Amino acid sequence: MMSTWITTPISTDLLHGALDVQRTARGLLPHRLPAWARAQYSDGQLAMVEAQPAGVRLAFRTRATAVELDTLPTRHAYVGLPGRPDGVYDLLVNGQLTGQASVTGGDTVTIDPTTGTAERQSGPPGTVRFTGLSDEAKDIEIWLPHHEATELVALRTDAPVEPVPDRGRRVWLHHGSSISQGSNATSPTATWPAVVASLGGVDLLNLGFGGSALLDPFTARTMRDTRADLISVKIGINLVNADLMRLRAFTPAVHGFLDTIREGHPTTPLLVVSPIYCPIHEDTPGPGAFDLTALSTGQLRFRATGDPAERASGKLTLGVIRDELARITAQRAADDPNLHLLDGLDLYGPADFAELPLPDQLHPDTATHRRIGERFAKRVFSVDGPFAGPSS
Repeated sequence: MMSTWITTPISTDLLHGALDVQRTARGLLPHRLPAWARAQYSDGQLAMVEAQPAGVRLAFRTRATAVELDTLPTRHAYVGLPGRPDGVYDLLVNGQLTGQASVTGGDTVTIDPTTGTAERQSGPPGTVRFTGLSDEAKDIEIWLPHHEATELVALRTDAPVEPVPDRGRRVWLHHGSSISQGSNATSPTATWPAVVASLGGVDLLNLGFGGSALLDPFTARTMRDTRADLISVKIGINLVNADLMRLRAFTPAVHGFLDTIREGHPTTPLLVVSPIYCPIHEDTPGPGAFDLTALSTGQLRFRATGDPAERASGKLTLGVIRDELARITAQRAADDPNLHLLDGLDLYGPADFAELPLPDQLHPDTATHRRIGERFAKRVFSVDGPFAGPSS
């Protein structure tokens, strides 16, 4: 049986959703920010999350009935908390979820959330296998885990593979926080942007960076220089829980971020999305912090540590940001008819929280990702929506 395997080099024409690929000692590491952007600020959090391949997938056409992919994941564990489930690889055949698997082995980074220290332990690569596929010609996508850095080591099939032909689908470029990256979703195609991409029939390029949607100029320049037919930016939660800036800095920073995107995409549909409902930060500024009481019982929960009275001095809350984003987009839309606003409360609001609460007070679960994705697709890709297609 092993003699029938064909090993295909993993080239960029098979890799979708990444903006850069780094050759390591053990394989290829996809990145969602280019090297020049990564070099502009050596932040450990950003370095971790941009190398986690949310929305990144191998895509090829083949008659193979069996596929093997050797990878070396990097997992993160937290002292005092139960281990996170291993990352999931989703197999799509002609766009339909057909299989799911995980790999053993890989490296582990253990973080102590009370001190911020981290320790790395190395492990071997593992293999994800999908078998029993039909022998007809078909489009295969293997979506990589959205919360594990994943070095690609080898791709094997029992029939030749070729790049997927251009289907003429529009490219949707999206930037946001850990919610956009997919925190707490159980698999990479269960994140709300992946749900939207499937429902909207578009190719996703996900620049959702956990803890790092901070209006960084290098992210705006990356978006400016990246081919896209549709663009959205989800702004708010990280600026509050990082307590990064006051209103005086926020408003010019939003204008600058949008100005930069417009330099490369002057007429592309551009959607600004304000924050979804998050009770801890609705009226209470950051910084956000781990709930140490919950942590002592093995639960991961977050809390806000700011004082609501500090809003008077310009501290940001989600409510403040929603109001200001509405004002900014209305002002700009007078001269930019392709700029639109989507209120995050229309995606997930107080009634949704009562029905589907955020398990850790910050991130949605898989059912909530599905709801957010379905609502986004309905509002944004509808006939009169900002991302309506030519045939809508």
